[in-house]
Amino acid sequence: MPKRAFEGVGRQREFHTIESGYALQRLFSTFPNSSPGVGLLLLRLCLGIPLIYFGSGVLSGKPSITFAQDLIAAAGGIFLLPGLWTPAMGALIALDEVWIALSRYSSQPEKTWIHIYLAILAISVAMLGPGAWSIDARLFGRKRFDIDRTRGRRPSL
Repeated sequence: MPKRAFEGVGRQREFHTIESGYALQRLFSTFPNSSPGVGLLLLRLCLGIPLIYFGSGVLSGKPSITFAQDLIAAAGGIFLLPGLWTPAMGALIALDEVWIALSRYSSQPEKTWIHIYLAILAISVAMLGPGAWSIDARLFGRKRFDIDRTRGRRPSL
């Protein structure tokens, strides 16, 4: 019998994949409804509206070095308002806002702390998920499965 390296106490780690019959965990685990859902909706609104406002510099038509920063902010705000691709957009917006805050050529150098605050809000939205009142909840959210209780029996007529 060949000697094996000590693997510790307990069972080995199993990786769950679709092939082995397990479902993979989604990017967000819950879609809270009621007051937590309203809180997430307000969080998305309070992040999306300033992003669109600060990113509206793209519409001025003047090419500038901050075009990409403002475009990412405006597009991210547009995606966050209805709650579409929330975790990915939250992470992208957080990186963009840190980039704006640390950039030497920022279009709003006096508003560095506002951009850091928006980055923290974006990370929060990415971690918490979109909530029940979002497009993500409609696309990827809770599903209702009606189990046929008459399986194997003839339905009564």
